[in-house]
Amino acid sequence: MRDALGAVQSVLVLGGNSEIARATVRSLIAGRCRTVVLAVRDPASAAEAADELRRLGATTVETVAFDATDPASHQGVVDDCFDRFGDLDLVISAFGVLGDQTTFDADPVAAADAVTVNYTGAVSSGLAVAERLRRQGHGTLLVLSSVAGVRTRRDNYVYGSSKAGLDAFTQGLGDALIGTGARAVVVRPGFVHTKMTEGMDPAPFSTTPEKVAEAIVEGLAKGREVIWAPPVLRYLFFVLGHLPRGLWRKVSAR
Repeated sequence: MRDALGAVQSVLVLGGNSEIARATVRSLIAGRCRTVVLAVRDPASAAEAADELRRLGATTVETVAFDATDPASHQGVVDDCFDRFGDLDLVISAFGVLGDQTTFDADPVAAADAVTVNYTGAVSSGLAVAERLRRQGHGTLLVLSSVAGVRTRRDNYVYGSSKAGLDAFTQGLGDALIGTGARAVVVRPGFVHTKMTEGMDPAPFSTTPEKVAEAIVEGLAKGREVIWAPPVLRYLFFVLGHLPRGLWRKVSAR
């Protein structure tokens, strides 16, 4: 449970190798978070991250197996984490793949696999988390979406559509949790300089995992339901979201 000052004391990360999630957890540890569970496909791959978090001050850091492409396993993984580590203040849903639209155009199966990770896996795990948060009467599910889902572009519409579905799911889940003490928060980063975007041309207002983490921690403290990173994107996409479709095609193709 959050401490007397409202600080997060425990966090479960689904997708524990996410650079944004790891930066967020580092910030939370600086603010008195002491229990961290990193859920990843291969727990050994998160050993270095776990060691870093211990050095920063976390007293309980564990890695557990989690496969985003296996929705049937998600309830069991989530239940095991809540049963083993007790009260969890925050669950970060941070897994996902970007992929390449040209590849998806030529390989519909690859496109479906990406959507399974980005959307289907997030729905099954998110619902499992929400039920446990309801039962404990508090806690937050924080879902990393993307501005790519606010209005999709032709050069990444498979990825963008999966994030659009994820964004809508999270907002609806947040509404369903009203009155339970639990909540769901959606994060909409813009272009973030990570290994996933390495080699790509950065978009305007590009940012870093550390800056996104700052926006997340601030947004959680202020009780926001939607967190834009950087915040200026909220106003930019308000305008872009209302452009006529023909004009949007021209603008988004640049």
